[in-house]
Amino acid sequence: MGKKSKKEETRDKPDLHRSHEGEQKEAGEEEFTSKLQEKEKEAAGNYDKYLRAVAELENYKKRAAREKADSIKYGVENLIRDILPMVDSLDRALQHAKNSEDIRAFNEGLRLVRNQLMGCLEKHGVQRVECVDKVFDPSVHEAMFQVDSNTHEDNQVIEELEKGYLLNGRLLRPAKVSVCRRLKTEECKEEHIED
Repeated sequence: MGKKSKKEETRDKPDLHRSHEGEQKEAGEEEFTSKLQEKEKEAAGNYDKYLRAVAELENYKKRAAREKADSIKYGVENLIRDILPMVDSLDRALQHAKNSEDIRAFNEGLRLVRNQLMGCLEKHGVQRVECVDKVFDPSVHEAMFQVDSNTHEDNQVIEELEKGYLLNGRLLRPAKVSVCRRLKTEECKEEHIED
């Protein structure tokens, strides 16, 4: 056989350079594939964590709503427990009133039950609004009418018609009161002259 040209030699020889590039390419693809699989596993793990966190949040919301509903439904349970003995006392007083003619004892029994009830309400944060002989305060008093008088100061509460109450400092019900409107000296003189 004759001598081959350089072109023919290069064609006939296995291309080492190309095979080396192919091996590198294959190794790169394998590395890429393994990294991709690793990231897919990591993404699946993160997605699983996300689903668990969402489910946990939904369960928390449901539990909180249920606890709030129970709190509203049974929130007055302690107050009711404290009031029930007073109902028993009233029942005993009524039973005693049927069999007795002693009005003083019945009256005393009612006073004791009232004191028991007020003690229970105070225990739960209820306070009475003080009125009589105080200056009229529209934030806790409701004026039902005014009374002309010189014996009291202007805007002074003269009489309490219905008691007012606060619950932990917040107004439950204003006290219904009558308020003094002090007569001016000219009106007083006219009043005395007419008498």
